[in-house]
Amino acid sequence: MDALAGLLEGPRARGAFMIRACFDPPWSVRVEDRAPLTVMLMVRGDAWVLPDAGDPVRLRAGDLAIARGPDAYTCADDPGTAPQALILPGAECAYPDGRPLNGSMDLGVRTWGDSPASGTVLFIGTYLMRGEMGGRLLDVLPPLLTLGADVWECPLTPLLMAEIVRDEPGQEVVLDRLLDLLVIAALRAWFSRPEGEAAGWYRALADPVVGRVLRLVQDDPAHPWTVASLAAKAGVSRAALARRFAELVGEPPMTYLTGWRLALAADALRDTDDTLEAIARRVGYGSAFALSSAFKRVYGVSPQEHRVA
Repeated sequence: MDALAGLLEGPRARGAFMIRACFDPPWSVRVEDRAPLTVMLMVRGDAWVLPDAGDPVRLRAGDLAIARGPDAYTCADDPGTAPQALILPGAECAYPDGRPLNGSMDLGVRTWGDSPASGTVLFIGTYLMRGEMGGRLLDVLPPLLTLGADVWECPLTPLLMAEIVRDEPGQEVVLDRLLDLLVIAALRAWFSRPEGEAAGWYRALADPVVGRVLRLVQDDPAHPWTVASLAAKAGVSRAALARRFAELVGEPPMTYLTGWRLALAADALRDTDDTLEAIARRVGYGSAFALSSAFKRVYGVSPQEHRVA
């Protein structure tokens, strides 16, 4: 499995919060839901995304933005428009003073705002729990990334708009999978841009030495790798590999290997019922105890606590 494929395996929406937001100016919504990831696809009109830390970003029809939580941000028709609604954890909606909206802006099935005929239509999909996103993926994303319609055309927009207003058996699962596909397609396009702010390991894949080492580690994490054995496979000295790897990836080879193994273990704990012993062997640890100790040192919780979170 290549590194990008492994990274993009992360999205697994489960009952994600999705709406078609329809507004007429002036409008502004403050988002404080602390969700790990939210996708905003501009279907009609334009809007501003205003992160608390960072520059405002304008979205036009066809543009897409992905906000990585838990930081708050505001969506509005204009940077100067005061918020009229507040999105809280659990997709709860309230007025800015804290009073519940009590459905006053509901417009039908998964539709919210002023009117379905409004000049601004925005698809919003939110992963509510961090466990629905691979930790490796969240760690390499910026707080806010955008893709313009001029560099990326979303083929899923018509399907999403048709499906989001349907109320049929199994519809939630259909929308979850469509949201996953949207995120995967958008991130693949974002990572592939020449100017993309990709993680060091992603850029390093093109290097003839470090790229080979990364693939060895990713394809066989259970192997008892050492810097010497990796250097021999790459045809360079230990010192040369250590120096080049740190320059391109930003950390030593064995540190990267540990992170990769623990990330695989975290995903396996979330997605399978395998025993800790079986997961430990699969990712290169000699025992469940060894994996548990390393896992808690890096993640701050035990594997069992991670599994049930």
